[in-house]
Amino acid sequence: MSIEGYDLLIEEFRFLLEVEKPKVAEEKLVAAALGDRSENADYQAAKEKLRFIDKRLFYLNSMIQKSQIIDPSKLSHERVSFGSSVKILNLETEEEESYTLCGVLESEPENGLISVHSPLARAMMGKAVEDEFKVQLPLMKKEYEIIEISYKNIFSLKKNIRTKSDFSFH
Repeated sequence: MSIEGYDLLIEEFRFLLEVEKPKVAEEKLVAAALGDRSENADYQAAKEKLRFIDKRLFYLNSMIQKSQIIDPSKLSHERVSFGSSVKILNLETEEEESYTLCGVLESEPENGLISVHSPLARAMMGKAVEDEFKVQLPLMKKEYEIIEISYKNIFSLKKNIRTKSDFSFH
């Protein structure tokens, strides 16, 4: 994953741990003080929010521990690698397509950001300009040629960057 992607994971983790969880825990205490907990909707809602926050914290912690941080700006991009923006030519249709290889959590296939673990990205890895490659899809095999390899910051291409308002549980 890129440095920005890792920083965003850390930011969400800290926000949930230091801001959101204490706030919801306080909501739960206030609701509990109102009486019978079994029929107290505010108490049940706060309890459910805490459960979601804890699950998300567990997931984020796992992703943070497993992540491999790569600064793609320091790679040469003479060959396709993590962070490469690649223009390819479909040899059958003669149509050009553009993709940028990124981490799983950073991918936005609809915006051309594909995970390095996707079949297309795996087939392109290590290839140079003018290299041809094939991708086996469920119903067919497609053939491509690499036209151009460059570097563009992954986060400058993202359209869906999460913010603190996206981190909270409403």
